[in-house]
Amino acid sequence: MTNRSTNQPTDESTAKRAVVLLSGGMDSATAAAVARARGYDLYGLHTSYGQQTETRELECARRLADAFDLADLLRIETGHLSAIGNSSLTDDELAVEDADLESDEIPSSYVPFRNANLLAMAVSYAEANDCEAVFIGAHSEDFAGYPDCRPAFFEAFEQVVDVGTKPETEISIEAPFVEWSKTDIAERGDDLEVPYEHTWSCYRENEPACGTCDSCAIRLQAFQNIGVRDPIEYDERPSYAEN
Repeated sequence: MTNRSTNQPTDESTAKRAVVLLSGGMDSATAAAVARARGYDLYGLHTSYGQQTETRELECARRLADAFDLADLLRIETGHLSAIGNSSLTDDELAVEDADLESDEIPSSYVPFRNANLLAMAVSYAEANDCEAVFIGAHSEDFAGYPDCRPAFFEAFEQVVDVGTKPETEISIEAPFVEWSKTDIAERGDDLEVPYEHTWSCYRENEPACGTCDSCAIRLQAFQNIGVRDPIEYDERPSYAEN
């Protein structure tokens, strides 16, 4: 697994291909920008798994696909994750909790083993299109609460890919932010001019973002820490900046 990032494009004659898991959020958008800067031609994979804000996320993924000039954007519906349940993102009987940035408990928004499901589809898509890498935007503040965002998970999954694909297939799992904070991602994305106005992070609402769920709080804190106003609309904009 490679954690390096650069914004130096390669010559078109040496262009590589990569799949990016494009949720429509700021992390996946920044991962797409990093992959493009590394010289990859991008294939986007967007998944609908019954999340409450899927309509807005899909709209954002499509706008990002245009902004990054993706070679393709594939949408896959994965209703089995919603049917399995046990996540406030997919189960109407579970409330999306307010932000608790000090908690080290696994939050109710955790979708059981979601990233394994998504990466498996992304690897299938990558192998079918002769791609060399799959990019995912997971970061250090994710793996504090989500076990399938830990560095060890991605390293193990890359071994599964090596064993489970054709002998000539070489696909790396790229998590460029796995040791980064959300603030680091926001700063990098600002440098790469990521169109964050076309991204969505809220777990609760399609318009405007609530500003008080875990995802909104971590995102707002990141923008506040770098002194940049988050360009999307919020119902509330609490102060989450680190002192």
